Amino acid sequence: MHLQGKTILVTGGTGSFGSKLIEVLLERHSPGAIRVFSRDELKQSELRRRFADDDATIRYLIGDVRDLPRLTRAMRGVDVVIHAAALKQVPACEYNPFEAVQTNVVGAENIVSAAIENDVPLTMALSSDKAVNPVNLYGATKLCAEKIVTQGNTYSGDSVARFASVRYGNVVGSRGSVIPLFKAQAPTGVLTITDQRMTRFWITLEQAVRFVLDSLGRMGGGEIFVPKIPSMRVTDIAEALAPEAEQRVIGIRPGEKLHEVLLTEDESRHTRETDDSFVILPEHASWPIRDVENGRPLPAEFSYSSDQNTHWLDVAELKQMAVDVKAAS
Repeated sequence: MHLQGKTILVTGGTGSFGSKLIEVLLERHSPGAIRVFSRDELKQSELRRRFADDDATIRYLIGDVRDLPRLTRAMRGVDVVIHAAALKQVPACEYNPFEAVQTNVVGAENIVSAAIENDVPLTMALSSDKAVNPVNLYGATKLCAEKIVTQGNTYSGDSVARFASVRYGNVVGSRGSVIPLFKAQAPTGVLTITDQRMTRFWITLEQAVRFVLDSLGRMGGGEIFVPKIPSMRVTDIAEALAPEAEQRVIGIRPGEKLHEVLLTEDESRHTRETDDSFVILPEHASWPIRDVENGRPLPAEFSYSSDQNTHWLDVAELKQMAVDVKAAS
């Protein structure tokens, strides 16, 4: 994706993904300006210190995706929006459902409205494997957000604004992920495992950022881009991080699945496969759909789940990944 000289707005720009995205944009893409849109002034000040040499390029905007007027003003003159802001902690969303809906659902609606109002050409929203057959409120809000973003292409009418989503799995080392938890528990000699059968999709921040930027260059509007990524067993990551520790099974938590799904059988009927991804095409499109370059239809009843994956990370690979995360942090 050609981003040189472009103005890019990142919602949730102080989070794990947003921070890495800014780093990659500055190092490899020479944007004209990056607007960091978030509600946490402390994290913004920390980010400002981290990127002090690029202060002329980065603008720090205090704001909340719930606030449509503020969001609309922040998007004036923007070329690309990366929507990464969300409430994503499953227990917090369950305990505060109104807040989760306001940020993840109403916030997505506001992103679409503000982008249309400002004729922003490209908006990419971050989704989650939790949005597929959701069993918790976080997943349900991300499913709603996907639908809102996809149909934003209908609302845009004669505007140049186009919208798409990226859906991927657990991010290695991100805030709230299992690696920081296991590292904190390791000195005690006991790691808590909810279920020994549990599997998850796994992607690094670097890979997630690259996939989002690559998908920007391929989007025509309405797609959901799903990367082909490896699976891992939770017991293997525990062994990789603390091989001598006891793995204590505590039982699956409310709103948690044994395995995650990134693509369902129903979605596979309107999906195209490429060498590195699946591209879910909109079923109800009133706008032109871009052909998926080298896209291939999927077999009947195909699904993409973490327990049926053909690519698995072993303990050695997980150890190296943990080292890489520590070196990058």
